Formats: sequence, C-alpha cells, structure tokens
Amino acid sequence: MRLYDVENSGNCYKVRLFAALAGLPIELSPVDLRAGEQHTETFAKLTPMQQVPVLVDVDVPIWDSQAILIYLARKHQLAHWWPDDAIQQAHVASWLSVAANEIAAGFATARRAIKWNTPDNLNAAHAICARILPRLDDHVRTRHWFVTNHPTIADCALFPYIALAHEGSIDLQPFPHLRIWLNRVIGQPGFIPMSGLKDAY
Repeated sequence: MRLYDVENSGNCYKVRLFAALAGLPIELSPVDLRAGEQHTETFAKLTPMQQVPVLVDVDVPIWDSQAILIYLARKHQLAHWWPDDAIQQAHVASWLSVAANEIAAGFATARRAIKWNTPDNLNAAHAICARILPRLDDHVRTRHWFVTNHPTIADCALFPYIALAHEGSIDLQPFPHLRIWLNRVIGQPGFIPMSGLKDAY
C-alpha cells in the first residue's frame, strides 16, 4: 500500500498514525504541494479533489483521510478499530464527521492561518474551538476513549489537529480530561509522532 503524503499535514498523519498503531505497513510517497504536484494530471487521476492523503492499494485509490481509516480497518478486519456492532459504528462515524467538520474548521484552520499565514478567518476558527472544546473535554471526562473502552479510528481521526492546537494559538490547559486523552494516545504501543507535537500534554 502506498500513501501519497505530506509530512506536516494532520490529515495525512491520521493515516500514518493508524497504520503504525495497527501494525499495517505502508510506503510513503511525498507530495510537494508548493510545487503544485497535487494539481498534476497524474495526481488528479487518483482523486477528483486533488488533495492529500490518497492511499493506493494495488491499483485502487482511496481518498479522504476518514475514508482511508475506514478502508484500512475494514479491509484488514480490525474490529478493534472499526467495530462490527452497528451502534458503535454509528458512534465512530459521528466522531469522524466531527473530525472532518468542527475540528477541521476550528483547529486545522487556526493552525493554517498562524503557521502559514493564510487568509483564513482566525477569529471564526477560534470561536469554533471555544464552542467545541468543553464538549470534547466533557465527553472524555468519564471514559478513556471516544467511543469504546479501547481506541478506535475515531481517536486517530480526532488526535492530530487537537494535539497541534498550540500551533493555532489554542490553549488546552483548561481542558484536563482532553489532555489526559491526548497523553493516552501518545502512550499507545506503536505510536509515532509528527513535527509540532508535544511530548506530553
């Protein structure tokens, strides 16, 4: 399996992190976004969105980080990560949606605006974070993981941009339960870091 990847992309890191935690070997093919490699005809054949990450398994391209997580867990029958139970699947899918929406619009946008000085609306991104952070913290107040009593792909999807919150000038200090969860992810066997992550929260 080959992952078309950008090292400092949180969405790409979701896939690398899950593969490492689940013991799935993947080969990395770096994509130079500054050179516009994502807009080449070759890359456009892999994904109509012309964005990373893209996973190619044999000759089949799978795009979107959340979809890749589901694909990998389902293909390799990793029910520990993508439960067979319909209710638990629905709950995992709900958190994948949060990762693709509120987390992306809040945490990822704030990080992009500050780290790369993009014209994103930083105030709007921070407002989203301010609204969702207490809910995230409360959700893990009495549980170790977001869905089940063990990590799932929901935890892999949520982790990167929350863990990189400081790069978007977002303070996690008032949210102790969320920080405990971050440290719990870091403590998992097989965990791999990415640039910008702290050693502990």
